[in-house]
Amino acid sequence: MAIVTIPEQGRKVEGEDAIRALLSPFGVDYERAEPNVPVGPDAPADELLAAYKAKIDDLSARGGYVTADVIDVFPTTAGLDAMLNRFNSEHWHSEDEVRFIIEGRGVFHIHPEGQPVLAVEVGPGDLIRVPAGIHHWFDLCADRRIRAIRLFKDPAGWTPNYTLTGVDKNFQPLCFGPAYIPPANAAV
Repeated sequence: MAIVTIPEQGRKVEGEDAIRALLSPFGVDYERAEPNVPVGPDAPADELLAAYKAKIDDLSARGGYVTADVIDVFPTTAGLDAMLNRFNSEHWHSEDEVRFIIEGRGVFHIHPEGQPVLAVEVGPGDLIRVPAGIHHWFDLCADRRIRAIRLFKDPAGWTPNYTLTGVDKNFQPLCFGPAYIPPANAAV
């Protein structure tokens, strides 16, 4: 489940309803998404898309999306640093950025105009839609792994439009999810 931090306020928000309420005024949608049918962790992209077909169809009808694909990134992915450098600086798109996280973790830093930055850490089962025009950037967590379903209005995808404000340099790509919670029996 996602965790939202607002570093400038020293605030942390957890729980699907609380996160949805926090993000909604900025036009950002958040929900949990489960597959319609069980799917294995090594399932090919077409099987994954079929498992989430009902959700993809629903979002496509509501948002005008015409294509869906699967991005599958590992620490060993060729050109990973160059790929990440396209997305870890503040930017915006002319269309929505929609992600169903299947595996791995990452942080969407969302920067609504005139508001503090919201760091939304997403993991398996999280679905987020950052609307067109909202300033944001994305970082992978330390394991540098993400598998996600992406939806697009333009089959060619979108191009980031960089803000060049430098605000992203003030934030670390930190992830505070389950990997950072010690087991109940661990000595602290």
